[in-house]
Amino acid sequence: MGSMFCFQCEQTAGGKGCTVQGVCGKTAEVANKQDELTCALIGLARAAAKGGAGKHADELMMQGLFTTITNVNFDSARIAALIASVEAEKARLDSGAQDMSPAALWTGNEDLVSLRSTLLFGMRGMAAYAWHAHVLGKDDPEVTGWFYKGMRAIGEEHSADEWLGLLMEFGMVNLKCMAILDAANTGAYGQPVPTVVPLLVEKGPFIVVTGHDLLDLKQLLDQTQGKGINIYTHGEMLPAHGYPELKKYPHLKGNFGTAWQNQQKEFDALPAPILYTTNCLMPPKPSYSDRIFTTCVVGYPQLKHIPDQPSGVKDFGPVIAQALELGGWPEDKSFTGINGGTQVMTGFAQHTVLGIADTVIDAVKAGAIKHFFLVGGCDGAKPGRNYYTNFVKQTPKDTVVLTLACGKYRFNDLDIGNIGGIPRILDMGQCNDAYSAIQVAVALADAFKCGVNELPLTLVLSWYEQKAVCILLTLLALGIKNIYIGPSLPAFLSSNVLNILVDKFNLKPITTPEADLKAILG
Repeated sequence: MGSMFCFQCEQTAGGKGCTVQGVCGKTAEVANKQDELTCALIGLARAAAKGGAGKHADELMMQGLFTTITNVNFDSARIAALIASVEAEKARLDSGAQDMSPAALWTGNEDLVSLRSTLLFGMRGMAAYAWHAHVLGKDDPEVTGWFYKGMRAIGEEHSADEWLGLLMEFGMVNLKCMAILDAANTGAYGQPVPTVVPLLVEKGPFIVVTGHDLLDLKQLLDQTQGKGINIYTHGEMLPAHGYPELKKYPHLKGNFGTAWQNQQKEFDALPAPILYTTNCLMPPKPSYSDRIFTTCVVGYPQLKHIPDQPSGVKDFGPVIAQALELGGWPEDKSFTGINGGTQVMTGFAQHTVLGIADTVIDAVKAGAIKHFFLVGGCDGAKPGRNYYTNFVKQTPKDTVVLTLACGKYRFNDLDIGNIGGIPRILDMGQCNDAYSAIQVAVALADAFKCGVNELPLTLVLSWYEQKAVCILLTLLALGIKNIYIGPSLPAFLSSNVLNILVDKFNLKPITTPEADLKAILG
C-alpha cells in the first residue's frame, strides 16, 4: 500500500489514493498519525459503551475527528499529544477497551471498505459542525451519541445493506447537527441579512481571518476595537458579513482574496497577519509563514498557535501586535474576484429567502422564474472547476442560482442580473448553511404541494473534503435525487457502491455546462 494511504479528498493522487505524500501536503508521518488517532477514537467509543462518556470525552471525539479533515492539521507532534489525551480518557472509562488496528482501516473487501470509509469521512465533516455549535453552547445528545455509535461501527463488520442503513441514518443525524449549528449561529449573531461586501482593502493595519469559526471572529473583533486595525474575511468566513451582530463592527471592512486554493499566491507579501480558525490551510511559503496564526485544531509545524483558554475567550494579542507592527499598505488597495468583480453579496440564508417566499412563488407561477439551481460546495485546485463558472454564466435569465460554501468564488463576483428585484445569485452562506437551502426547498415544495424532487430545482455540487461528504449523505437520506457532482467522483466510492447510488438516487457526474443544462432544462 506504500508508506501511507489516504483517499479522502477530491484531489487524491491519480484519483485513487495518496501513498507517498498527500497531495494536500501532509507527510506520510502525519497521515499515519491521523490513522492512529482515528483508531484511538474507535477505542474511546468502545470504552464509552462501558464507562459512559462525559464532556471531556465528547470534546476529544469532536476535536479528534475534526483534526483529521483535509487541510486542518499537519503537525504530527500536536496529533500525537491529542492521541495521548484520547488514550488517557479511554483508560479512565474502560482500561480493557481496544483500539482498532490502523492497518485494518483501509483493507478488506473493496465495497465494504468503500462504505466504511464513506461513513468515517462523513463523521469527520459532522464533527466540525458539532464543534462550532459546541463552542457556542449548543449540543445535542443524539448528535454527540452518534459519534460513538458510528465510530464503534467503523471497528465492526457489517454487510453492505447494514452499511447503507448506517449511512442513511447518519445523514439524518447530520441534518440535525446542521440545524443545531444554524440555531447556534443565528442565536448568537442574528439572522443574516443581504449585504454587499467590498473587495477593497483600506490603508493601515489589518488582519485577515479565514476558516469557518464565527466565535473566533467575534472575539477578534472585540479585541481589536479602537486599535486602528481593520478586519477582512477570507474564504468561508465571507458570510460573517451578513450577521447583524458581526456586521455592526465598523472595522469589519470587507473580504480579501478568493477561495482557499489561491492562498499561496494571494498571501505572498501580504503586510498583515492571517488567522486560520479552521481549514483550509495549505503548506505556507516562507515568504509569509511568519504571519500565520492557527487556532483550535488547526496546526502546522513552526507556525504560531493561539491556544484555547479555560475562560473560553482566546487571547489574540500576538495577532494584534503583529498587525500593528506590519502596518498594512500605505494606500487603499483594490482587488477583484476571479471574474473581475469588485464586490460580492452574501446574507441570503433561509430567513431572508423565506421572507420573500410569496414574491418568489408568484414569480414562479407567472413564469418569471422557471428554474432554481443550487450551485455550490467546496472549491479546489484540480483542473475542471471552471465548469461551475461557465455553468452559472450560461444559466438562462429566467433562472435563479442559490450558492453556498467556497465553491461560490468561481462566480460570486459576476453580475448576472435580477428577476423582479431578486438577485439571480443568492449566497446562502457557509457549507453548513446547506441546512438553509434544504429548508427553502422544503418550504417551496410545501407551497407548491409537491415533493422536493418535483420542484424546478437542480443541485449541481462541487466537492473537495469531508464536510461535503456529510452534506451529500444528508441530501441522499432526505431522498433528493438527480444531483450533479464534480469535478470528479470520490475515489473512496467503489464502482459497485457508486452503481448503487446511481440506481437509487440517480447521482450524476458533471459533463459539460452545455450538455448538463440541456439535460436539465430540455
